[in-house]
Amino acid sequence: MTSPAAIARDPAWFPHRYDPGHDAVHFRHVPRDVHRAVTFVTDEYLPSGQPAVIRMADAMAAMPATAPLHFILHSAFCCSTVLARAFDLPGTAMGLKEPVFLNDLVGWQHRGGTAKMIAPVLDAGLTLLARPFAPGEAVVVKPSNLCNGLAPAMLTMRPQARALLLYAPLKVYLGSIAKKGMTGRLWVRELLVKQLREGLHQLGFKGEDYLGQTDIQVAAMTWLAQHALFAHLVRQFGDRVRTLDSDRLMAEPVAAMRALSAFYAIPLDAEAVVAGPAFTTHSKSRDSFGSAARAAENAAAAAAHAEEIEKVAVWTEAVAKAAGVPMMPGRPLLAG
Repeated sequence: MTSPAAIARDPAWFPHRYDPGHDAVHFRHVPRDVHRAVTFVTDEYLPSGQPAVIRMADAMAAMPATAPLHFILHSAFCCSTVLARAFDLPGTAMGLKEPVFLNDLVGWQHRGGTAKMIAPVLDAGLTLLARPFAPGEAVVVKPSNLCNGLAPAMLTMRPQARALLLYAPLKVYLGSIAKKGMTGRLWVRELLVKQLREGLHQLGFKGEDYLGQTDIQVAAMTWLAQHALFAHLVRQFGDRVRTLDSDRLMAEPVAAMRALSAFYAIPLDAEAVVAGPAFTTHSKSRDSFGSAARAAENAAAAAAHAEEIEKVAVWTEAVAKAAGVPMMPGRPLLAG
């Protein structure tokens, strides 16, 4: 049997879930090759296996070593998984794709967990996520966009951490929702409910107002709420954050990776990374899928729902202006 201390020190034992009722971490054995193979480190994608359940106090008593920690925060449907995969660089960095541990803290908050209760667990969880897979490596965490409300606390707790705020242009985001049919429309309404619970909607609407909006209008409001949060992060953390939209990322991937390398202080060969699997294969199917295919897919979605998307985009700009939310959050990663 592997001891709790050994598990806590070993990054191959991933802090998968948190149980607030028992103050326990459920570790799953997820070596680097499994991280590379799965789309996200969630139950849907991880191989079956029995977790090692360890009290948080026992895990932290092992004093695990930590690496430089940075974040990719995102609005969803914006190539964030591409970037997380791009930082799978043995000896240099590791990208973690949507750890459920952080989702569990958001769920705890929605069930009544207070900031005083959650803060020490978040701090400990960041320590566990920051264990390097090899000496000298940094760790880049891409949380689920459901965890964006934790961003101010995470950046405050880790003053050396930097965050890229990645988003899809509004019309691309709306097209991504529309093309997913009922699944996408349900997803944005569920996201809206979570954002409302966290007080992220200061857009001039009451809760019942959203019932009179179409699904695509609701999608636009979830996008705008995230933009308002990103603008807040830019004001609060200044040079520690940068923003980038997915169209610019895919149009100028080498420039984006060079800029991220400098921003995170993670040395990498941008040309080699862009020529590698992160940018040339689909994040889920792993079929060949580059920037041209992504652009064509986005264009097809936009064309199929053009009238609704255009009307909602105009309406969203008016809402943003009235609410004082910038459509461009500032501090771009790439100049010009």
